[in-house]
Amino acid sequence: MSDRSLTCRDCGQEFVFTLGEQEFYQQRGFSEPQRCPNCRSARKAQRNGGASTGGYSNGGGYASGGYSSGGGGGYGGESGFSSSPRQLYPATCSECGQQTEVPFNPSPGKPVYCRECFSSRRAAPRYDSY
Repeated sequence: MSDRSLTCRDCGQEFVFTLGEQEFYQQRGFSEPQRCPNCRSARKAQRNGGASTGGYSNGGGYASGGYSSGGGGGYGGESGFSSSPRQLYPATCSECGQQTEVPFNPSPGKPVYCRECFSSRRAAPRYDSY
């Protein structure tokens, strides 16, 4: 197998269906694409009410959109799941006593940690779960 040149059914432009894309499609049982990356993105945005969340990049390679590994709203920072800023709640760190803000409404009687204490607790091995 090698890269193949296909013609878009919408705009008539030729686009490259790379070997990597062919293998990806084959592994998942997909038929070969009928539209170029730009027309696929435009069609996807039209179906999603104007919001595009990944799919194919303009360069023709496959780009994973949607969920990201960064922090922030929804399932990751700039993923487009929420246009409003994240709601933060005031709290006092249970470990160091520092005033902080957390992205959830703290429950009475449950510990809340500032970013530094949370990070240090996460890095330390836990033996109390045995």
